[in-house]
This record gives sequence, structure tokens and C-alpha cells, in this order.
Amino acid sequence: MRTPFIAGNWKMNLDDNEALAFVDAVKDRIPSQDEIESALCAQSVSLKGMAEKASGTDLIIGAQDVHEEQSGAFTGEVSAPALTSAGIELVIIGHSERREMFNDTDERVNRKLHAALNHGLTPIVCVGEKLEEREAGQAEQVVRTQIEKALKDVPGPKVEGIVIAYEPVWAIGTGKSSNPQDAGEMCKTIRTHIRELQGESAAEAVRIQYGGSVKPENIADYLAEEDIDGALVGGASTKVESYLALLEASSR
Repeated sequence: MRTPFIAGNWKMNLDDNEALAFVDAVKDRIPSQDEIESALCAQSVSLKGMAEKASGTDLIIGAQDVHEEQSGAFTGEVSAPALTSAGIELVIIGHSERREMFNDTDERVNRKLHAALNHGLTPIVCVGEKLEEREAGQAEQVVRTQIEKALKDVPGPKVEGIVIAYEPVWAIGTGKSSNPQDAGEMCKTIRTHIRELQGESAAEAVRIQYGGSVKPENIADYLAEEDIDGALVGGASTKVESYLALLEASSR
């Protein structure tokens, strides 16, 4: 049985003091990893301090992006070796905001995925369609293409450790959300496509999160769907009690 996985994506919110105080407030109150895995993905400036505070607890600290090269003249970027040296275990790759605003093409997502895997980082690979693509009946094909290109040349055993986050672009930060049944169907499609690409073992091992205006009040409805194994959560993860409520509602 796949362990549920709730990851908070703070985006460009919470300064360093706020981030460290947040970890102090939740690290001893989260459920054990036997019940649920929990993570917080913060701005780079706070990651090392957060990882140090979370050390020895079940709280995972993650980054929101990684560069595909391990070093070089890439001002402002962060490499996988720099993340792991700071105690980071997890990284989000291909979030729609990165795709739209920072030219993270499908091909670049694939290169970043390889960089993360090569340095022992657990990747959360984001996929999802825009509203116009859904209305045109293209949602499934868009997501299948994103999956196929992201996983190019990744061997099956490594695919098993990847997390996929299905985030319909039109539901991120809008207050709108895909209903649990529709989200569940898309996550089933993702698992089926991974089965076609990499086989049964990879398909059954991969955890698939839903993201898009998830909150404590609706998360249980999403997790009731067979192929949804957790959530990648934005705004509702930036407040201590809300984040803990998400974990409580998701614990099996």
C-alpha cells in the first residue's frame, strides 16, 4: 500500500524567520511516516536552516526547483549537489508557474529530473493542463505527453521513487478545484500511462498527488480516490494549524 504524501509548496512566501518558526511549530506534531509522509518546500534562503531544525524528525524539507547542471555560470540558480549538501531530500520539478514564467519546457523538466535522481533527490514532477486545453478535450493527451517527455530515458527502478503531482493549471491558486472524481480519473490515466511506459512495478509504486486549491475541508475527498496518494498544497500549507489539519485529515 502506498503511503500518503502531503507536500506544502510555499512558493515565494514566508521569510526566513517565519519559515524557521513554522518548522519549530510543526516538527513534533506531525504524524509518523508509518501513517503519512509530510514535506515543506520553501524558498532557497531558508532550506538549510529548516533542514537543520527538522533533522531527526519525520518532516521532510524540499526545494521548489533545481538546475539541470551541477555547476557553472548560471547566476541565481541552485544545483542538486548544493541542495543535498544542505540536507535537502526533495525537489519540485516542472511546476506550471516554472513552465509558464521561466521557460521550463518538457525537455528541460526531463533534464532537471535526471539531475535530481543522479544526486539522490526525490522529485515531485508536476503535470497538468490549462483551461483551454481541458475545454478543447485535450487534457488527457497534454498530461500523457508531459509524463512521457518527463520520464524519457529514466529506468524503471528509478521511476518507482518519483512522485507525480497532477495540478490542473486552471485550479492553482484560483479557489477552483477539479472535483475528486475528475481528479481521480486523471490520476488513473497517469498511472495507466506509467504502466504502459515502465511496467506494473513502476506504476504501482509511483505516488500521484493532486494539487489545486486543496484545503483541510476537501482533502479527504480527494484521497478517497484509488489513484490519488496525496496532495501538493499551496496556500493552505503556509499556516501552521491549516498544515497540521491537512496532515490529520490525510492520515490513514
